[in-house]
Amino acid sequence: MRTSIATVCLSGGLVEKLHACAAAGFDGVEIMDADLVAAYESPEEVRALCDRLGLGIDLFQPFRDVEGVDEATFADTLRRAEAKLALMQRLGADTVLVCSNAGTATVDDDAVAADQLGRLADLAAPYGVRIAYEALAWGRYVADYRHAWRLVQAADRPNLGTCLDSFHILSRGDDPSAIREIDGRKIYFLQLADAPALDMDLLSWSRHHRLFPGEGDFDLVGFLGHVLAAGYVGPLSLEVFNDTFRQTDVVRTAAHARRSLAWLSDRAGSEVLAHPGAPEAVDFVELAGADLAELDETLDLLGFTFRGRHRSKPVRLWSAGDAHVVLNEQFRAEAPHLAGLGVVVDDAGEAAARAAALGAPPVFRRTFAGEQVLRVVAAPDGTEISFGGAGSSWRDEFTGGADRPGALGAGAVVDHVNLAQPWQDFDEAVLFWTSVLGLSSGASTEVPGPAGLVRSQVMRTDDGTVRIPLNMAPPTSPLPAQHVAVRCGDVVGVARRARERGLRFLPVPANYYDDLDARFGLPAAVLAELRELDLLYDRDADGEFVHFYTPTIGGVFLELVERRGAYDGYGAPNAAVRLAAQRAQRAVG
Repeated sequence: MRTSIATVCLSGGLVEKLHACAAAGFDGVEIMDADLVAAYESPEEVRALCDRLGLGIDLFQPFRDVEGVDEATFADTLRRAEAKLALMQRLGADTVLVCSNAGTATVDDDAVAADQLGRLADLAAPYGVRIAYEALAWGRYVADYRHAWRLVQAADRPNLGTCLDSFHILSRGDDPSAIREIDGRKIYFLQLADAPALDMDLLSWSRHHRLFPGEGDFDLVGFLGHVLAAGYVGPLSLEVFNDTFRQTDVVRTAAHARRSLAWLSDRAGSEVLAHPGAPEAVDFVELAGADLAELDETLDLLGFTFRGRHRSKPVRLWSAGDAHVVLNEQFRAEAPHLAGLGVVVDDAGEAAARAAALGAPPVFRRTFAGEQVLRVVAAPDGTEISFGGAGSSWRDEFTGGADRPGALGAGAVVDHVNLAQPWQDFDEAVLFWTSVLGLSSGASTEVPGPAGLVRSQVMRTDDGTVRIPLNMAPPTSPLPAQHVAVRCGDVVGVARRARERGLRFLPVPANYYDDLDARFGLPAAVLAELRELDLLYDRDADGEFVHFYTPTIGGVFLELVERRGAYDGYGAPNAAVRLAAQRAQRAVG
């Protein structure tokens, strides 16, 4: 399927946008009139550049305020149109988007509207231009795609068809199934955008909050299925108005956009990517930096077992049950941070192939003879994701350590890995984890922190074996530290032994325990034990959650958790306390 994107989706000038679209692998572009007006390059130069880049000019847009007007106004409309048609001839574009009238319409008469659309099509015919008529969700008299199609049929011109836009149809709650009744040959263009479910006026929603496919709440897979069933064979094109995307790096955003179309095409069945299945488990977490001695000490005091040093690299392995933490000191100039994680998949080759098809950049890992070759790609924030099978042999490459479950018990596993995201990259990260790893996206929550609201959204497998909460900091605040949560069967015992061995925990204010008592009415002995060990607690109808945090080391910290019963959350009510305590730690540290 041919792919296209509207230049309005991207930041920068027109030339920058075109180069980014080509680099991302798009086949064509919709050129926004405003982008061309602001460009120093002539239409002929833009056309030549698109030819050199291998980009088709699939659409010129928009032309507004056409139908439903008095004759004097329509005469001026035809004058405006002729100037744009001549421009399109210079540009080499053969299809123009005409939006339903939202500004100058004064005549609510379908016969008038169809007649004026037909006369516009007649004017465009000698220029070899097709008119793609679209119903704006806020059009004055035409706001429904079915109404727009009736007008196209009534006008009955060979170069007049319709444009379908997912936002304008789905934002109104219109049933898209009637698309199947439209002649596919008359669907001249398809524009796709996702969006979050918001309760606001349609124009503001459209102009500021559209998202790329897979990032919002629209059923774009079902929508596209209806369009393809109608017989549409034109481009899948993105038209996404979003304040963030208009500010972010143009090359990165274009690649992000192309990934969204690959994901949608795969889900709708118009293109088929490799399907290795969802990850089965977290294989390891990698912490990296120039000096990781403090992390060594912390893992030891927590009860992890030192499994040895890598035979060819400055890398160490600590394990507790099936929770494996790799410490990598090849990053000589960096503070400790969460650098990557490995996931167990059914077929590492297929997983890597899917990631490549979705535009995830591969990462080179130096491998010597006899060492396992890991398939590695980079997430948008730079976190490296390694794909391995259930029988991976990489742990055999570490020597000189012990081979025992560790004090956390044989059942210890990585419960979740929190990744902090810059505000401008958050939606891209959600799409990455959804499309490349096949994780599901839960509802987002907001946590009040000392520097503003932190938005959190959990990406996870259906069975919860892999959980990746994504945390977005406010634009003006630094990124929160990232962390690894390890689940064990007796977090109270782990905390007590670690405290006795000298491990410092993140201190919890006394007010927290007073509030805990008021909320849950815990037995006095239980509350005293929680207070003594700086443990945090949460409870819901399904079970309980007890956890504690280590102090932050560089840009990372550890969390030990115990899930009791069927508790499936993350102690969200405690997050604000943790953020405040970490801020206090930084102030004195």
